[in-house]
Amino acid sequence: MSEFTVEPTASVSDAIATRRSVRAFLPDPVPEEVVREILSTASRSASGGNLQPWKVHVLAGEARDRFVATVAERMKETPFGEGPEYDIYPHDLQEPYRGRRGQVAKEMYATVGIARDDSEARTKQMARNFEFFGAPVGMFISIASFMGPPQYSDLGIFVQSIMLLARERGLHTCPQEAWSMWGKTIREFTGIPADDVVFCGVSLGYADPDAPINQLYTERAGVDEFASFDGF
Repeated sequence: MSEFTVEPTASVSDAIATRRSVRAFLPDPVPEEVVREILSTASRSASGGNLQPWKVHVLAGEARDRFVATVAERMKETPFGEGPEYDIYPHDLQEPYRGRRGQVAKEMYATVGIARDDSEARTKQMARNFEFFGAPVGMFISIASFMGPPQYSDLGIFVQSIMLLARERGLHTCPQEAWSMWGKTIREFTGIPADDVVFCGVSLGYADPDAPINQLYTERAGVDEFASFDGF
């Protein structure tokens, strides 16, 4: 088990090993130049045909606060958003994927003492997504609607690069597909084109090292479960 750390990392391996989906951040601001450095370096991520299909809108400071307040107000009428931009999970999710999803939810809620049948507390915890979990920087990753599965793969590579570059600088992140449920509001606020898909949000900042929820460590399948080898 990898212990939770907020220290900068010295290698890609360390960045991967210490990356977590952090759900409690400190309010300490992240300088704009650091965010720009991360995005500039992440833009070297691989993309088929060098399409570079990613688009990013960054919110911080007063703009971030106004946006969070806007969403909080709209949640009074539509607490579960405006409808997802896409199916976040398959409708017929099968094993072992269904079990993995259920297990991580169970473990996450357990870290903050929320019982399985406490729907009100679970809803409140879910709503923390739409505050960027307190992170001072929120990013929205979007993509042109005519792009296909290969370009979404490129988008995933790009987001992973952002997360690992953040760890190199002692920062943490949380990639949030949940933001896809607020595409209409996000477009209105940011000016993202109407025909772009809001793929996800990314919370970025300094993790709260004392928050119980940040101690969550999710297990991974062993190599022999997902890989086969010939010729060795």
